[in-house]
Amino acid sequence: MHDWHAILELLAAAAPTVLVSVVSGKGSVPRAAGAKMLVSAHGCAGSIGGGHLEFKAAAIARDLLAGGSVAPQVQRFALGASLGQCCGGAVNLLFDPLPARPAWVALLAQALLAGTRAALLTALAPGAGSLAVTPDAICGSLGDAARDNECAARARLLLAARAPAQLVHFAGGGTAFFDPLYEPEVDVYLFGAGHVGRALVKILAELPCRIVWVDERTELFPPALPFNVQAVATDLPDAEVRAARPGACFLVMTHSHALDQMLAECILTRGDFTWFGLIGSASKRAQFEKRLAVRGVPAERLARMLCPIGLPGIAGKQPAVIALSVAAQLMQQLGARAAKCTAAAGVQGRGNS
Repeated sequence: MHDWHAILELLAAAAPTVLVSVVSGKGSVPRAAGAKMLVSAHGCAGSIGGGHLEFKAAAIARDLLAGGSVAPQVQRFALGASLGQCCGGAVNLLFDPLPARPAWVALLAQALLAGTRAALLTALAPGAGSLAVTPDAICGSLGDAARDNECAARARLLLAARAPAQLVHFAGGGTAFFDPLYEPEVDVYLFGAGHVGRALVKILAELPCRIVWVDERTELFPPALPFNVQAVATDLPDAEVRAARPGACFLVMTHSHALDQMLAECILTRGDFTWFGLIGSASKRAQFEKRLAVRGVPAERLARMLCPIGLPGIAGKQPAVIALSVAAQLMQQLGARAAKCTAAAGVQGRGNS
């Protein structure tokens, strides 16, 4: 998601580029299929995993730009001594030369801003082109209208199933790379725009989540926000709790203990959250537990309220330190949940280097 955001910004510039995508990998690889970077003559956006692989891929892309190449090509790289890496795996990269401002950029950018699923299909044949697909529109072409309609229908089925990036094969022969753009699976509701809240948003905005940032004090929100952060200025924050999708994560750190308690009660009452963290001390937790128990919140729900918040061992009261610790704790929880889902699906995880 974040790769796509940076890439679409660079694609909007009036210059030819090469889109480099991980098509597939075997063994230990830096990033999974779908990771991508866009290379221009003077810069890059996104990442395929860093290291010498990325350096080499960027150099190849710039050679393609300098030579005026227009044909997509797939190259295989062994992640061994020749690349100065010891992962031991292998990765296939798609190099797709693009003209300045491809027509399909606007459709993908619109989908990104609207939180709508979309995909880019790139045919692995000279001159066949690319096709952007959303649930209700297409832009571009893979060579002919019949193939476009066939692939758009296939892409929509894959998008509905939240399928990963993969190669798809045409009924009449030929192959395309299906590269999806999905809305974040995780909603994080952050109540409080004070020093810690502002520090936390800077970190969370870089992570694969959608942040709803709630405070009654409009003046505390910065004038510009990252694309995945929505600021809500309201004196009815409990309405935002009730409006959240099931499985949301909640962080409460307002300027008022009374407001914190009201939000905690509202969150615990609905109960269908993934994670709930409340800023404060052990004594604040004890007070809230007593008060909320009197108000009918059952003990098993109170046990799910995390307070104090932050990873043990990360000391410090500076907003940035607290924010780092809390963000790491949240990602730890989400990682554990993802690992359970992965194990249930029988899929082996990959390394990060």
